[in-house]
Amino acid sequence: MFCLIEFTLDRSSGVSTYLQLAHQVKQALRLGTLRPGDQLPTAREVVESLAINPNTVLKAYRELEREGLVEGRPGMGTFVRQGVAGPTLADHTRVRRGLEAWMRDARAAGLDQEDLRVLFTVVMADLAKEDVA
Repeated sequence: MFCLIEFTLDRSSGVSTYLQLAHQVKQALRLGTLRPGDQLPTAREVVESLAINPNTVLKAYRELEREGLVEGRPGMGTFVRQGVAGPTLADHTRVRRGLEAWMRDARAAGLDQEDLRVLFTVVMADLAKEDVA
């Protein structure tokens, strides 16, 4: 079966595996990679590709189901029920291009990956403070 999403794990992130899976589904919904009606990989497929416990996959899918994003259909699999409201794919693409240009400029100025991460985090925190005010 062809899957529209291929899960990856960052075992050093400190984020639980089931949450990483759920976050990846939500990201795919935001970007339009997954749409209502699309089928998620079976638990068996995810277990085989990531070498994780089947209960971890089922926990992620249950979390997504609890949020109303997917639904399990007995004997058929897990399917996307609804998308995540937000910016369009065109908006994401436009912003991504701007971010890529910013990162090229930052690297040209001598900033490394950790510098970029710190700078991005600081700017996001500053903007969050503005949103609260």
